[in-house]
Amino acid sequence: MNLLRWSTPELSLTLALDDGPVRLVAVRAATGPDEPVAETSQTLVEVAAVGSGRSPSSNRHVETVLGQRLRYVRHEDSGDTLRIVQEDGALRVTSVFEAGAGVRAWSEASLSGPGSLELTFLSSLAVGLASVDAELYSAANSWMAESRWSAETLRLGALAGIVSDGHRHVARTRHAVTNLGSWSTGERLPIGVLVDRGTPYALGWQIEHNGPWHYEIGESQNGGYLLLSGPTDQEHQWSVQLTEDTPFTSVPVSLVAGTDRDTTFAALTRQRRAVRRRRPADDRMPVIFNDYMNTLLGDPTTEKLLPLIDAAAEAGADYFCIDAGWYAEGDWWNTVGAWQPSASRFPNGLAEVIDRIHTRGMVPGLWLEPEVIGVRSPIAGELPDDAFLSRRGVRVAESGRYLLDLRNPAARKHLDDTVDRLVAEFGVGFFKFDNNTMTGPGTDKGGTSLGHGLLEHQRALLDWLDGLHTRHPDLLIENCASGAMRMDYAMLSRLHLQSTSDQEDPLLYAPITAAAPAAVLPEQAGHWAYPITGTTREQFTFALVNGVPGRLYLSGHLNRMTPTELDLVRSALAAHRDILKDLDTLEPSWPLGLPNWTDEWIALSLTGPTTTYLTLWHRGPGPATINLPLRRATITPHFPADDTDWTYTWAADDVLTVTTQTPEPSARVLRVTTIT
Repeated sequence: MNLLRWSTPELSLTLALDDGPVRLVAVRAATGPDEPVAETSQTLVEVAAVGSGRSPSSNRHVETVLGQRLRYVRHEDSGDTLRIVQEDGALRVTSVFEAGAGVRAWSEASLSGPGSLELTFLSSLAVGLASVDAELYSAANSWMAESRWSAETLRLGALAGIVSDGHRHVARTRHAVTNLGSWSTGERLPIGVLVDRGTPYALGWQIEHNGPWHYEIGESQNGGYLLLSGPTDQEHQWSVQLTEDTPFTSVPVSLVAGTDRDTTFAALTRQRRAVRRRRPADDRMPVIFNDYMNTLLGDPTTEKLLPLIDAAAEAGADYFCIDAGWYAEGDWWNTVGAWQPSASRFPNGLAEVIDRIHTRGMVPGLWLEPEVIGVRSPIAGELPDDAFLSRRGVRVAESGRYLLDLRNPAARKHLDDTVDRLVAEFGVGFFKFDNNTMTGPGTDKGGTSLGHGLLEHQRALLDWLDGLHTRHPDLLIENCASGAMRMDYAMLSRLHLQSTSDQEDPLLYAPITAAAPAAVLPEQAGHWAYPITGTTREQFTFALVNGVPGRLYLSGHLNRMTPTELDLVRSALAAHRDILKDLDTLEPSWPLGLPNWTDEWIALSLTGPTTTYLTLWHRGPGPATINLPLRRATITPHFPADDTDWTYTWAADDVLTVTTQTPEPSARVLRVTTIT
């Protein structure tokens, strides 16, 4: 094979350039052991069109006729970017690799002459694998039960080994993971880690799209393949007309490599930091109080808010966000869209409440669900039909809401005017952008396929967010969609903070907090900490611990708490701020493995060069003991700092024995300092 090797600071790619289509035959960590070159027939690009599908026929998105016919033309290496051009007649496909910590990749398709081609599939990246004898780490995701990771051995599932010396057929099945609609993480996370069972090698990826996506793993005659893509015709009703004047670009994906599960998730963490469009405003990592969780629950009024604002300021919050309901007169779900303050909730105007936030030295924030208009809202009649997603000329309506089409100038202007007005009138410095209504498969407005209409809309949403940042560079925005139903790095490359859940039970929030850094940067992982006055000290502490190893998102009736309870809140914020100093450099690992939903013991490590913050949760009755695989180090209680109910002893140089004497569930944050 004629091999091309190209490297990022942490990743080395090997591509085969020969008489057939280009193939990606090896991906390895730059400092790790060599990954064997895969003797694979898997093409770098898979592309299908109406009239040109796959051979042999299957549900798999490989062995496409057009993909097999592509031939190498040239490549361009600018140092940070590699572009590989392949052609088949008038069809040209360029594979783009962009150096980060790992690599970011996508495909660009175009026609070099007259005519058209209706694409039904275009991969973002396809990788040849030396073997499919591997464990796949992937995650289910649902409302209030986010980030539920599991491992499965591919050979025990869809990829049964059927190849033998006397029977050379290869299975046409695949292990496929697909997400539908506008909630990019509504059922599954667009992330995976594949750990080889025979060698110290692992491959990690994420699909960076805020809408539908697909990935699959399958076996080939000489190993296997990993394929990553955005929407497809087969899964998402997506197709697009390709002409000389209308090229198409696939959604971007990121790829990393490591030696095992945790080193690969650490590499994904570094890659996320590389793709994040961090602004100077993001250097501020404020503690935000939000009035929703276990507090006002969408029912804010002046009377309820003023004492909460005072209490939040005294506790040490930097921002105060008024959550859902501030615009509401009565039953508001299907009347939203004007985003004007409620006169009945704020008799002297919302400005009275906002002024109190400013006076107490905090930055005001508001909840907003910008992408929807209630079917009973006056705005629904004021905006033209073309401002909304539609199917066959009828507005898409879900759960009492119409959905704005952000390709439309009137829809964009409505949202721009809303945000600009709230920033100018109230000095809002923070928005919690929520999204509680799914689009379905998309829109056929303008004659597009449903899936392509949705893709264009989701890309227009990203463009709208970019415009907001240009006009309001100091504005911080939280990404929320019924918790974490749109937790992807198309959104998070642009937005400051990610709500990790709407979960209201602290015991159930623990595995969400612990697992979140596998999917989102620790410095963007907004974990609710909502202590409840009158609960036991351990229950109160447990709720606070959930927020400490990430971005603590404070809530709760602080104005009703005892002095002792408030002291505990303040100490949690102090411990959290210690971690914030280094949070954007820390990398996650899981000494007890990625948490299962019902685990009794859960552990998360966030590690820097010399200090690790180890968070431990025990969700069963005590006393109890657990052994942790951990190198001998100095252990210091971080929160609560005055803890005497948990003890830590070294059973060996690499085994820490932890014992809790509490009779109820409890949690602790430890500072683990390397012994020099």
